[in-house]
Amino acid sequence: MAVAARKGKPVDPESAGGPAFRTFFRIADRWKLSPDEQMTLLGLTSRSTYYKWRNEPPKRLTPDLLERLSYIFGIYKNLRVLLPDSAAADAWLRKSNSTPLFNGRSALDRLLSGHVADLYVVRRYLDAERGGWS
Repeated sequence: MAVAARKGKPVDPESAGGPAFRTFFRIADRWKLSPDEQMTLLGLTSRSTYYKWRNEPPKRLTPDLLERLSYIFGIYKNLRVLLPDSAAADAWLRKSNSTPLFNGRSALDRLLSGHVADLYVVRRYLDAERGGWS
């Protein structure tokens, strides 16, 4: 019997900022990311903007932020499915990985390149590990 993938409710970028940033900062805390690492994942260069968003998230998400956050949330979700032990799931990001995609480096090293494409690559890698479901 074929099973169709569930489609989530479309995100309204005009009002999704608050919930999206609260979720991001909770994930970042679980992953023990430094402010600089969080800024890199968000594509930020301004420390003052980072702290402003940490205290009062913007309501509106730019297309770039929406894309970045979507990949990060997908990575988090995939790790929870693949590694049900939350400590193992959170630690996976920092462990060296011998697959050619990571070449002995950690997934976090790849994510911290600052390129959206690397967020995408790690997300797709984990999607494939789950059997192709996103």
